Amino acid sequence: MGRKKLERFRQNEANPHVVQAGKALFDSIRGNWNKLQFQNNKPLVVELACGRGEFTVGLARQYPDRNFVGVDIKGSRIWKGSSQAYSEGLDNAAFLRTQIEQLDKFFAEGEIDELWITFPDPRPREGEEKKRLTAPRFLETYRQLLSKGGRIHFKTDNTGLFHYTTELLASMEQIRIERKTEDFYRSPWKDEHHGIMTRYEKMFMEKGETIKYLEFGFTAD
Repeated sequence: MGRKKLERFRQNEANPHVVQAGKALFDSIRGNWNKLQFQNNKPLVVELACGRGEFTVGLARQYPDRNFVGVDIKGSRIWKGSSQAYSEGLDNAAFLRTQIEQLDKFFAEGEIDELWITFPDPRPREGEEKKRLTAPRFLETYRQLLSKGGRIHFKTDNTGLFHYTTELLASMEQIRIERKTEDFYRSPWKDEHHGIMTRYEKMFMEKGETIKYLEFGFTAD
């Protein structure tokens, strides 16, 4: 492991914006994000596969009345966003280092108010459908963790993943699709995201890809 990466891991260990294995909060944070990490009762917003955390940090800047948690397994990626949050004093931004498959071990039922899935791996190979972050098993986890009336935002450049997701959601009775577009930056909702882009989003747009967007939620049982 390179010296640079080791130094980033060391800084993550000392950074209060990072929740990871070995820290006291790691085993007690489930159901207690607002109490233990943020120490307030603001709505909780979670970004999955947050990477370097550009979107989590950007949202935290725009919405000081909400708490934001970026989730990713790569500590060297989380280092970037958590360092920015620390240097800017963004007390409403935090990062959780874990596998997304373990999400229900770190968030309690109904604890999350909004969920962002931003540019996930499309998993295009045959047999990989169950690993997609919009696959049925993940949707069921999200349903349990979202508060009543909670929303999910999904952004991707990948047309195949977008069509897979829209077709799957349309086939599920308990899903309500509220917004859908295959060209987000020509949609009526583009200004609501305040120009915040992830590294991948910028890269895809430079290649001429359109950004697809869905907003959906779950109906009452």
